[in-house]
Amino acid sequence: MNVIDYVRDMAAAGLHSSVRILSSLLLTMSTNNPDLFSSTQKYQLLVYHADSLFHDKEYRNAVCKYTMALQQKKALSKTSKVRTSTGNTTTAMQTQCLPSEIEVKYKMAECYTMLKQDKDAIAILDGIPSRQRTPKINMMLGNLYKKAGQERSAVTSYKEVLRQCPLALDAILGLLRLSVKGAEVASMTMNVIQSIPNLDWLSVWIKAYAFVHTGDNTRAVNTICSLEKKSLLRDNVDLLGTLADLYFRAGDNKNAILKFEQAQMLDPYQIRGMDVYGNLLAREGRLEDVENLGCRLFNISDQHAEPWVVSGYHSFYSKRYSRALYLGAKAIQLNSNSVQALLLKGAALRNMGRVQEAIIHFREAIRLAPCRLDCYEDREQKYEEGIALLRNALANQSDCVLHRMLGDFLVAVNEYQEAIDQYSIALSLDPHDQKSLEGMQKMEKEESPTDATQEEDVDDMEGSGEEGDLEGSDSETAQWADQEQWFGMQ
Repeated sequence: MNVIDYVRDMAAAGLHSSVRILSSLLLTMSTNNPDLFSSTQKYQLLVYHADSLFHDKEYRNAVCKYTMALQQKKALSKTSKVRTSTGNTTTAMQTQCLPSEIEVKYKMAECYTMLKQDKDAIAILDGIPSRQRTPKINMMLGNLYKKAGQERSAVTSYKEVLRQCPLALDAILGLLRLSVKGAEVASMTMNVIQSIPNLDWLSVWIKAYAFVHTGDNTRAVNTICSLEKKSLLRDNVDLLGTLADLYFRAGDNKNAILKFEQAQMLDPYQIRGMDVYGNLLAREGRLEDVENLGCRLFNISDQHAEPWVVSGYHSFYSKRYSRALYLGAKAIQLNSNSVQALLLKGAALRNMGRVQEAIIHFREAIRLAPCRLDCYEDREQKYEEGIALLRNALANQSDCVLHRMLGDFLVAVNEYQEAIDQYSIALSLDPHDQKSLEGMQKMEKEESPTDATQEEDVDDMEGSGEEGDLEGSDSETAQWADQEQWFGMQ
């Protein structure tokens, strides 16, 4: 074994700090004596050193070393071709054992995302030929394309992930978020469902999340409840968290809190969704519970937005707005897509009199979650802007929840006749939507605009186990029916 082999073995053993120290010394030796190591060994040293920097979260330095490694690899590839043509098979075999150039580019892309340089991350991954892209490369590309608004490219990347790994559920969710039809997504998993026992629930799971991402909360709740009742998936924490979030979106705070508490009991280390849970507890005045929840979450991890948001809501409802602002900003720093963090910071700014700054944060929350009514609630009298945003969203898709929300906003600005029209459209899309029905009944029975704008809780939807059908055309419904026959759902 030579010294490079020892560096490689330490890297494989996870001794990153030792790799960093030794590789740094060896690289300096190589700089002072260029003939000390071969081109192959220099490439290896640079990659192992960059990996150790990546582990220490020194991403910019790691990118620099990865770039140097790729330059060394490029020069090495040219010399390898020459030597191979002259019959030097030993050099060719050594080249095959080197750290993967594809993996180096993936690590560089990870560094760029951590540095919030998404364009550079996309550029480095785009440079990898399609046939050489691994599932994790396509998954990262899909997420980056989606964030950049390149939806068609994102769909292509997610589909490629599913082609290679048909049970990659995060890729399925990515497609559903981008409005790919549930039946089309389900068809990509058909072969694996048929070939593996006890996977018949997957098609129902896909249908449930298709409802979630089209904003059809009622059918989403009913479908997830039907999954939850199956013995093999009973008490699944992820399903309970999704149910809690759906009840919250529907305004059923009582059931939302109940499901969050149930999830917590099953998994005390649960973090996902706890920011919404903390908000609900704070709204009910249970500040001691909010404080305890925040402390518990910090003990689990301070690298997620949720504990900062929960503590922020404790400060906000204790009227400590400056502290709430700081905590909200910290949460956004950890996760710029945290809707609750944006709403918290916006509310704190608003109560501190910094209204224009608050509006910027509320707009970003609306952009990330246009179907969440609470994103609009903190806008006070900004109903007109909310109406414009909803009209714009409805220009691209006809959705029950969006029509109902537009009806609510129109009531707030005294446009009663058009509000009735919007409730009627919502009910034509989903005759079982309780809130649209209540909105319509209020408009018919109540003469007072004040009464007409009061919120009412939706009925408890948990009792029904009906799965319903996807919104869309008759052909879409037929597609689902075909899939159900394949998956044994009928």
